[in-house]
This record gives sequence, C-alpha cells and structure tokens, in this order.
Amino acid sequence: MALLHSSLCSCCALFLLAFTLLQAPRVYGRETESRYVVGVRSLLPSSVCSSPRDSNPSMMKVVHRHGPCSPLTPGRKPANIKLLNQDQARVNWLQRQISIASNGTRASLATTIPANSGGSIGTGNYVVSVGFGTPKKDFTVIFDTGSDITWIQCQPCSDGNCYSQQQPLFDPSQSSTYSNISCSSPSCMKLDSPDCSAGRCRYEVEYGDNSQSMGFFGSDTLTLTPSDVLPNFLFGCGDQNEGLFGRAAGLLGLGRRPVSLVSQSSPKYGGVFSYCLPSTSSSTGYLTLGSGPLSNIQFTPMQTVSDSPSFYFLDLVAIQVGGKQLQISPTVFSNAGTLLDSGTVISRLPPSAYAALRLAFHQQMTRYKMAPALSILDTCYDFTGYDTVSVPTVALMFGGGTTLNVDFSGILYVPNVSQACLAFAPNGDAKDFGIIGNAQQKRFNVVYDIANRRIGFGANGCN
Repeated sequence: MALLHSSLCSCCALFLLAFTLLQAPRVYGRETESRYVVGVRSLLPSSVCSSPRDSNPSMMKVVHRHGPCSPLTPGRKPANIKLLNQDQARVNWLQRQISIASNGTRASLATTIPANSGGSIGTGNYVVSVGFGTPKKDFTVIFDTGSDITWIQCQPCSDGNCYSQQQPLFDPSQSSTYSNISCSSPSCMKLDSPDCSAGRCRYEVEYGDNSQSMGFFGSDTLTLTPSDVLPNFLFGCGDQNEGLFGRAAGLLGLGRRPVSLVSQSSPKYGGVFSYCLPSTSSSTGYLTLGSGPLSNIQFTPMQTVSDSPSFYFLDLVAIQVGGKQLQISPTVFSNAGTLLDSGTVISRLPPSAYAALRLAFHQQMTRYKMAPALSILDTCYDFTGYDTVSVPTVALMFGGGTTLNVDFSGILYVPNVSQACLAFAPNGDAKDFGIIGNAQQKRFNVVYDIANRRIGFGANGCN
C-alpha cells in the first residue's frame, strides 16, 4: 500500500511539474538542436519588471529604457516602425562614418547624413545608472560601443539649450572634485575636434540627425558601482544639447579612442569590459569593467580597421539555420567586414548572405502564414491562433572557431503576435560592412578584451 501511495505521489508530482512548465508565461527551450519551441504568450512584452532581488552590486544594471525596469519615467513607447527607421538611420551613420574615414576625410557627423525621421542615437535603447561628482549624484545614461566621449547635461544650461531629462542637471559647482580642462592641456588634445573658450577646453559631438551635445570638457569622480570609482575621469559637461536621447542624462562611451571610458580605465581594468543584454524589456542585464570568469567564453579575434580605430570589428565567416550551414562564400563576409555594435538593433548582412538566410529560414517556416513586412524587416509571420510555435535555430560563426547560437529572443522581432519578423536585414550594397546588432547579442556575456585583441561570447550570461 505504501509503495502504491509513493507511486501515486510521484505521478502527481510529475504531472504538476509538467503543468507548471506548460503554464509558465516566459519559459521556452529547444525541441531539438535545430529548432526552438516557444509559447506564443512569451513573445509579448510584460508590464512587470522581473529584476532579481540579489543583483550583483559589483555590476552596473542594464535595462531597456522603454521597459518596466527602466528608472526613466514611463512614456509612450515609439512606434515600432519609427524605432526601426531610427535603427536604419544609425546604420547609415555608421556606414558613412567609416566610408569617410577610409577616404581620408574629416567631416561633421551632422553634415554627412541628411536629416530624416530617425536619428543615429535614437536606438540607444539600453541604459545604466552611474554617479558623477563629490558628493555623488546618480544619472541614467545610454551606453554605446559606437561612441567614445562620455557626456551628461550640466548647469548652467539656459532655456532651450537642453532637452528634458529624468534627473536634475549636474551642477559642477556643487562637486568638490570637479575641474575644467584647459585648452593647453594634453587631455584637451584627446578630443577629435577640441575648441577653446576663455582658456577652457570645449567638446562637440554631433549625430546623424543633428542630435548633438556641446559643452566644457572637464574631469570629476565617476562612480560606476560602490567598488568601481574612477577619480579624474574626463567627460563632457554639456550646456547645449538636443536630440533623441529620451529622458536619459547623457551617454557613456565604450569605444576604443583615448577619451572613452574603456581607455581611461585601462590602467585599472586592463582594457576589458563585458555586458549582457536582457532577453526582454522587462528583465535586466549587466555591464562591468575588468576581467571576470572566462571558463565558458568562446573568443574570436578582434579586428582593427586603421581608419576607424574606435569601432569593434570581427570576422563573420558563416551562418547556420536549423543546424545546417548556408552555402555562402566566405569572401562575401570578408570583402565587406563585420562590426559588433551595441547601439544597432537589427543585424545587417551583405545582400547575398541575407538572401540565403531568408530563404533557408522561410523554407522551415512554411506552416505559418506570412504577414506584411515591417519597415526594414521583410520576412514576417502571423502566429494568431497558435499556443506554441517552432522556429529554426540561427547560429553565427566567427573566426577562430567561435559560434554564437543566437538566443530565441534574437531571432524574431515581435511587435505583436500577428507580425513576428526575422530580426535580420540586408545592406543596400555588397561592399557595406555587416553589423551584429544588439538583438542577436541578447542573453550572451559579451566580452571585449582590447589588450588581447579578442571578443568573447558566453551563453546564458544574464543568468
């Protein structure tokens, strides 16, 4: 009788476990090595933040600025078409910047790209909170691997010269550790185009849609976490700012030039930083400086383009769909080059590579009804009426034998259940460099090891 009772309890436990997994709104996993099976309900964003209570205090918390975990005041999220158009504007800006550099010319970013409905910085959709000054004042800033200078809006800022932000403007006169940089200082020469006003160094940075920040170049204590404090950090104290920055206080530059956070902190952290972008806008990731555990990280060589030393390039060599490698000549990727960028959302591929990806993906999605295209996304599906969907895996293969098995959240861009789109897009020209966007980086521990010239990917990073 006891044995029978034990067996019944075991069966009940298994049944309850299975029922719980089926009902869990945000659980998905692999059906095989070649497909993901996911509950349709999990495709939709949640209005509740699922930030863990035991967040690591030694890491900066990364959140989507439009999600429920964001410290910024919730506002009306821009329409998906507008966000994707802004994403394309950023890509145009990046392409143009590298094209200008390779031709040996210099130009203002604002004059190289016509004004349009989007903006190069408008897709800076991940933010962190950091502290400036003594005593420390916390500010929410966009972080961007495609930018170098860190800047925040500062007092005094006369009416009309600054955009509306969440926190009060930084007042350098209230910080005991703030100092201006003189025009004759070697630090001033670290700027691309330094200016001078009454002996004080000024900076100016402009983006593709005429978004801009201008002001004095200064130094102060930067507090990233309680244990990560950088005295005499060089940054822009903006007194003339406008553009698509939302209500963020400014920008944290993670590029490779001397003025970037990565370069300035290199003596302490060895030129290494990493981040994990959350899989949804209702969950959290992290950003950290220095080398953490590297046991499960696959590294690929970091490429340097001499004309564009700020950006992070790597070698994309092949793509797999559903576990099978696509028939794409490696020269398709090598002739164009590939950039890893935290600010671009949708990955861009050479036209012929995208065509092969699109065809292979579509051939494995024939059970689902096609949906209308969404801006730059032309391969969309209608999942209306389905409880679960089965989607082929996508893997990006890089030089050195590194494979990034894209998380499910990076395969489809889903504004609604009736329009779930393949989260890749083609470049307009085969010579344009490819971009690995932040959608395909989700849930990976992405490690930038500048000292050793390598970039690493570790699965399940945000866990």
